[in-house]
Amino acid sequence: MTRSAAGDSGTDPADGVVYDLAADCTQEDIEEGARYLATVNGVVKYGVFVDISDHVSGLVHESNLVGDYDAGDDLVVDLVEIRENGDLGFEEVDVDIDAVDVEAVVHGDDARVEDLDEHVGDTIHLEGDVVQIKQTAGPTIFAVRDGTGVVPCAAFEEAGVRAYPDIELDDTVRITGDVETREGSVQIETDNLVRLRGAAENEVRARVDAALEERAEPADVEPLIEWPAFEKLREDLAAVARQLRLAVLDSRPIRLRHHADGDGMCASVPVQLALENFIAEVHEDGDAPQHLFKRLPSKAPYYEMEDVTRDLNFALEDEERHGQRLPLLFMVDNGSTEEDTPAYRALAQYDIPILVVDHHHPDPDAVGPLLEEHVNPYLHDEDYRITTGMMCVELARMIDPTITDQLEHVPAVAGLSDRSKADAMDDYLALADDAGYSEADLRAIGEAMDYAAHWLRYNSGENLINDVLNLDCDDPERHEELVEFLSTRAQRDVDEQLDDAEPHVEHEALDNGAHLYRLDVENHARRFTYPAPGKTTGELHDRKVTETGDPVITIGYGPDFAVLRSDGVRLDIPNMVTELQDEIPGAGVSGGGHLVVGSIKFVSGMREPVIDALIEKMENAELDEELRSTLLRDGGE
Repeated sequence: MTRSAAGDSGTDPADGVVYDLAADCTQEDIEEGARYLATVNGVVKYGVFVDISDHVSGLVHESNLVGDYDAGDDLVVDLVEIRENGDLGFEEVDVDIDAVDVEAVVHGDDARVEDLDEHVGDTIHLEGDVVQIKQTAGPTIFAVRDGTGVVPCAAFEEAGVRAYPDIELDDTVRITGDVETREGSVQIETDNLVRLRGAAENEVRARVDAALEERAEPADVEPLIEWPAFEKLREDLAAVARQLRLAVLDSRPIRLRHHADGDGMCASVPVQLALENFIAEVHEDGDAPQHLFKRLPSKAPYYEMEDVTRDLNFALEDEERHGQRLPLLFMVDNGSTEEDTPAYRALAQYDIPILVVDHHHPDPDAVGPLLEEHVNPYLHDEDYRITTGMMCVELARMIDPTITDQLEHVPAVAGLSDRSKADAMDDYLALADDAGYSEADLRAIGEAMDYAAHWLRYNSGENLINDVLNLDCDDPERHEELVEFLSTRAQRDVDEQLDDAEPHVEHEALDNGAHLYRLDVENHARRFTYPAPGKTTGELHDRKVTETGDPVITIGYGPDFAVLRSDGVRLDIPNMVTELQDEIPGAGVSGGGHLVVGSIKFVSGMREPVIDALIEKMENAELDEELRSTLLRDGGE
């Protein structure tokens, strides 16, 4: 037998201390003059009978009662007499139970979640915080964390009936029960569950908080390549890693939203793999990774109201049905702009924390007050050339460094997919080559991911994308065959689209020396198939860059949108959008992007003046050799 808040066994009379006996405690565990938590088990004319454990009961005479009680009520009593025949006499103590120290008296060994595998078949007691309460058709499942992990504890009252209804989320408790395995996972079959109070609660909370702080600390890993620009972001990424690890330890679900393109998937999939590994390490419930993490693509380069209403609906349903906390939202390769703020304000109504890792030109004044963490190279005088995939590979390694060997090719895929002009691309390509991936391989992987993402639409396509990117893929041959198949289909569809669109492309030479190509993708490109308007514009742009070898700007436009690409021209698309909003009132201009890639929206009736104003700005844009394409790197395609 042990006491949770003191080292010696048994109970000693002590002013202000109330003892809470475990269910299996006997008269050997009690002493006259000590105070105990008691539950009324019967009411008679001359007083009430109370239980202080399953095996220890006695009478509180009416002359020693302060209040009126019914069966099932709780009170604090003083053990005033142990008679020779074993009968016990109690006296009610008039105290505020929330203001006294409650010490638990239990039989069995103390145990930690991380050591439960060694206690299967044993009766143990565990102290920690309740982080989830789920009512099933059978038992009530309390998820309890002690700083070393989280374990489900099944408590049965009767089928579908809430056990221990007074226990709430975030209560500090002591569980006593048998350690068993269920479907390959460890679980505690609860015999007794008690909320700790006073000094016992404070001691356990301090111990758990210290363990959580230590466990949440990200791994200190060296970056995959030496890159001074990345060093500016390391501290910010570590802060995000710490928040994500803490969410896992807190049993808070994580919803990861990412841009549905090559860079977005190169960013999100490594983080998914790292977090699912960490969830499995922390949680004894084998289903925890699928319950606590969701990866969801977003078609738009910002967080739309359609996205947030879906996310809120699922989160509130999970809170109601499964007793889960409301989630943490992690935005990847989008989420930095003013267009995101309406959705963020909706989440603020529910106090849902938001983290962002992005490389699009940010609006820090707009989004900053709504975010817990915001990582963006522009905030450190860098730019889009540091892609989100590059950043998130390092983030994933901070969460779980064991996956490093699987990730060595991913930053290069991200950079090629997002046309990064970073000097570090040579180092990333060399790293991927050492891992067995040629540049042609990497480009094929990027094309295959884009093709798959187009048809997946709002589905994450977890297993398919993992196989394409060769992350957590159990069959390298399947990866190679799948990439070849998808990338070949993608190139076939792109060639057909461009061949049909080419006769309708308009060309003009701008005064600054750049070529301007325009295509009405609404009327002169196939709709609802691959490639989509943005991809069509990008592929046309690449073709023209290759053909001319000169600075090129390409616009693909529809009734109410335009997709922009430039090569060797400093467009500063976010700034252009801001200027158009001021210059053309009533056009409903919105959008953004990088210096060389972006998209805008407008009301369809104002398309002509918006496009004309855009072209005028492009004509005045500065040519910049540093922004020239790497499409013909080393003579390869």
